[in-house]
Amino acid sequence: MATIKDFAALNSLSKELKQKEEARKAEAAERARREQEAQREADLFRRSIGNNIKPLPSKDKLSHAPAPPPPVARQHQADEEAALRESLSDEFSIETLLESDEALSYARAGIGADVLRKLRRGHWVIQGELDLHGLRTDESREALGEFLREADKRGWRCLRVVHGKGLGSVNKQPVLKNKVRNWLVQKDEVIAFCQATPADGGAGALVVLLKAQI
Repeated sequence: MATIKDFAALNSLSKELKQKEEARKAEAAERARREQEAQREADLFRRSIGNNIKPLPSKDKLSHAPAPPPPVARQHQADEEAALRESLSDEFSIETLLESDEALSYARAGIGADVLRKLRRGHWVIQGELDLHGLRTDESREALGEFLREADKRGWRCLRVVHGKGLGSVNKQPVLKNKVRNWLVQKDEVIAFCQATPADGGAGALVVLLKAQI
């Protein structure tokens, strides 16, 4: 530190120290004022929200719910089951189910013999007819299924299905005749059928009886 040689220099130093002291006090006063202001704002905030304050739960831990199982396409599944029930197989054979009469009649289990007798005699009025002449096997299968569905919607009970006598086939064999019988047995709504009378088509047609709707 330099040597103080005269009074003027001493006076100047005194003023400088005084200014620094005043600046320090002003800074301290300003700091105290800001702290008091902050305290007053904090007190005002606490009074405005009350004392029933609880800290928020920690968000450090995240809870992950298990992934839900994939949705089941129930309508699609129902449609497939319905299509399976309505499908007709060419592998099914009813030879052991047919009566041993010349008309190869059929009656579902639980159906009395009188039903077949009435069916052969034309007891029920024929309400609808399907002619399968000229159709291939797959076309005939689809046509028969659609015909039975339509008959069920309309509430028909007695139907005639014309399958032909097979005279137009390559081997003159009634292939479609046997397939129609096999298809009919697979339908729950069919309770009986028999060969049509000569007036209704004879060996080239069947008269089919459907179960009564409740």
